[in-house]
Amino acid sequence: MNTFVKNQILGIAENFKALAEMSADVVQVAELCTQALRAGHKVMFCGNGGSAADSQHLAAELVGRYKLNRPAMNALALTVDTSILTAVGNDYGYDVVFSRQVEGVGRAGDVLIGLSTSGNSRNIVKAMQLAKTMGITTVALTGQGGGEMKEVADFCIAVPSGATNNIQEMHIAVGHLICELVEKEIHGA
Repeated sequence: MNTFVKNQILGIAENFKALAEMSADVVQVAELCTQALRAGHKVMFCGNGGSAADSQHLAAELVGRYKLNRPAMNALALTVDTSILTAVGNDYGYDVVFSRQVEGVGRAGDVLIGLSTSGNSRNIVKAMQLAKTMGITTVALTGQGGGEMKEVADFCIAVPSGATNNIQEMHIAVGHLICELVEKEIHGA
């Protein structure tokens, strides 16, 4: 069992070494978020399952704090309102649970970050398609290859793995880096 765990950890380390090659992409997304927030816009996150949890986590880092004590930043996860999710899912279908929210709360100049390990989550693809027509910048965080989201999003960070758990590990690391860069740029230190 010890060998198994050690090999898993070494595999994770290799994934992160490969992810380091995408550092310029992470910086670019952080700059987009910084520009949007400075201009009074917001950053919206969405995802399903573990990616929904990551969406909530990252929105909380911006609204609460990441490392600095500073004013709240305008961010939200479209994954948290069970009344909206169940009403829209029931009345219109699960494919539009995020696009319906983007339609209601999104504004030109905002940023929508969609997290999906496959890159093919229909409800995120639809949200991104709508967001683009509204003048909202779209960012996809996906697994290797990017899926359909890579074709739809303005920017895609397709992390270098095809394994769901490893993709999610890298997504939260990328998200944390984005939050840290945004926080430092806007609030110093």
